[in-house]
Amino acid sequence: MTKNDLAARARTLLDLHTAPEILTLANVWDVVSAQVVAATGARALATASHSIASSFGYEDGENIPLDLHLDMVRRIVQAVDVPVTMDFEAGYGNPGETARRAIEIGVVGGNLEDQMKPLDEAVEAVRAVLEAGRSAGIDFVLNARTDAVVRADKNAPRTEVIDEAIRRGRAFLDAGAPVVFVPGLVARDEIQTVADAFGPRKLTVISVPGVSLPASELQALGVARVSTGPFTQRVALTALQDAASALLGGGVLPANTRPLN
Repeated sequence: MTKNDLAARARTLLDLHTAPEILTLANVWDVVSAQVVAATGARALATASHSIASSFGYEDGENIPLDLHLDMVRRIVQAVDVPVTMDFEAGYGNPGETARRAIEIGVVGGNLEDQMKPLDEAVEAVRAVLEAGRSAGIDFVLNARTDAVVRADKNAPRTEVIDEAIRRGRAFLDAGAPVVFVPGLVARDEIQTVADAFGPRKLTVISVPGVSLPASELQALGVARVSTGPFTQRVALTALQDAASALLGGGVLPANTRPLN
């Protein structure tokens, strides 16, 4: 991929976040899952670090070696013709260098977890990733993630939890991140509060099976992007386990199975 191609994909991905229509991403974890999702007309793809780690037998949380993680993402990038954003967790100890290596293999966006580290440290990590993009000549689309909600004390007043998510998210936006990811937001009023605090098309959330609002409603609330994290892999694995159970129980494979590989 040429430098111009890389820059064009980065610009396309950024434009998808700022467009009136919400960007919906069904996260992928290997080449065939990427190809299957891309074939639906997906405008961009996001990798799921949890799912990639699971595919190789590793627990989530930067337990998969970075080289192995990047190699799978490289294969995904080379297999599709749409922008790819990578979940590189907390940056493997060096967010700027990890972003640089991701950009080298064609990645044009990424998730970076703050893990509730001191805010100045988290902001510096955001700046390091954005600088890696500038050094490569692209507008890297950083989806700066705050864990203020998912790591909050269950006994903490909810308004304080949301206020902290807003405080950290605004700091990331001020540092140059185009969007902020706040996993754990599922209630309509909380999503509206955070979206209003960040501004139009600045908030991204995750879709949780059986809990989250439809993408059309999230769009009306001003959300820029909704992704699925490890849940798409769980959908696939649920179908596999159900089919295997039926088969081993004396039945047959589903008649509507399609030749997608």
